[in-house]
Amino acid sequence: MEAYLDNSATTRIDEEVLALMERVYREDFGNPSSRHKKGMEAERYIKTAKEQIAATLKCKPEEILFTSGGTESNNMALLGTALANKRRGTHIITTSFEHASVYQPLFFLEELGFRVTYLAPGEDGSVSVEALREALCPETILVSIMAVNNEVGAVQDIAAFGAAIKEYRPEIVYHVDAIQAYGKYRIYPKRQNIDLLSVSAHKFHGPKGCGFLYIGEKTKIKPLLYGGGQQKGLRSGTENVPGIAGTGLAAALAYEKPEEVREYLYGLKEYFAQGLSGLEDVTLHLLDGKDGQDIGEEERKECLRRTAPHIISVGFAGVRSEVLLHALEEKGIYVSSGSACSSNHPAVSGTLKAIGVKNELLDATVRFSFCKDTTKEELDYTLAALKELLPQLRKFRRK
Repeated sequence: MEAYLDNSATTRIDEEVLALMERVYREDFGNPSSRHKKGMEAERYIKTAKEQIAATLKCKPEEILFTSGGTESNNMALLGTALANKRRGTHIITTSFEHASVYQPLFFLEELGFRVTYLAPGEDGSVSVEALREALCPETILVSIMAVNNEVGAVQDIAAFGAAIKEYRPEIVYHVDAIQAYGKYRIYPKRQNIDLLSVSAHKFHGPKGCGFLYIGEKTKIKPLLYGGGQQKGLRSGTENVPGIAGTGLAAALAYEKPEEVREYLYGLKEYFAQGLSGLEDVTLHLLDGKDGQDIGEEERKECLRRTAPHIISVGFAGVRSEVLLHALEEKGIYVSSGSACSSNHPAVSGTLKAIGVKNELLDATVRFSFCKDTTKEELDYTLAALKELLPQLRKFRRK
C-alpha cells in the first residue's frame, strides 16, 4: 500500500486539469501576443482563467496577475510594494513564522534600509490583532501575514487584521500569503481589506510552476520583470498558457464544494489525531496543551477546529524527524519533516520555536497533510506503521 500524506508540499494534479493542459500543449499552442488566430485562441485561455479565479475571490479578472507560483507572488508583493511606496515610509510588519519566500525578501529589504517588525504568535499559533495595532506607525507602508501556516496549520484572522490596518490608515498595503488557505477557505479580498493575495496552483490540484497574485485595482506596485510588457507591463515574458489554463480550471474545481471538502478533511484530521494520541510519547502541536500535556478529547477537538483542516504537526520524542521520514518512506508513506520548500537547507524550524515547542521536539517533528483524495485506509496504514516503527527507532535514540 502507498499513503501520500504530503499534500501541503504538493498535490496530485486533477485529471480534468491535466487533460485541458494537454490540449493546450498539443493543439492551442499559440503565443498569446501573436495577432493571428492561434495567438487569439491562446489569449482566450488566459481570459477564461482570470474569470474563473476572479469568480472564487469575487474580484475583477483584471486584478489577477499570473506568476510562476507562490515564491514569485510573495516576492513581487513584498519587493514591488516596498519599492513603489518607499517615499511614503520604510516600515513593514510581518510575523515571526512566515514562509521563506516572505522572510527572505524582507531580509533583502532590510539590507536596503527598510525596517521590519516581526510579530510573535502565541502558543496557539495565532498573532494578536492588538499586537498588530501596537506595531503600526506613521512610517508603515506594508503588512504581510500568512493566512495558514504551512508547517503547523495555524490559522490567522486575516479579516480582523485587514480591518485594523485600514482603520489606522487606508493607504497601508495589506498582503496575505494564502498559499495554504486558498481552496480550503472562502477568501474575499475586498471584504477583508486585502490588497495583495498570493496563491500557488499545485497546492490545490493544479500544475506546478504556476500561480497568481491578486492585486487590488488601486494598489501601487512595481514590476520585478521587464521586457515585452505582457500582463499590463507588470510581468513581462510569454505567458505559460497551459499552466494558466490549468490553474483557472483547478481553481474552479476547488471551489465547487469547498465547505464539503473542508468537513471531510476535518473528519480525517480528528480520526488521525485520535489514533496518534494512543501512541507513546507523541505530541500534537497546537492540539495538545502546554508542553504536550493531555487536555482531553473535547478540548482537543476545539483546538483542532481552530487550525487548518489539512495539516497536522506531530512531535515524536526520541526520534529524529529525518530518520522517521525515511523509515516511513520505506513503507510507501510520504510525509514532510517541515516545509518542503526548505528541504534542501534543513535547519531547526523557526515556526516550531515561535509556538513554544520543547527543544527536544524541534528536530523530532513530522508534518502530515491531507487532500480530498486522502482515505481513512491510508491513515490506518500509517498509524500501524508508526506503532511498529517508533519502538524500534527509539532504541537508537541519542544519549
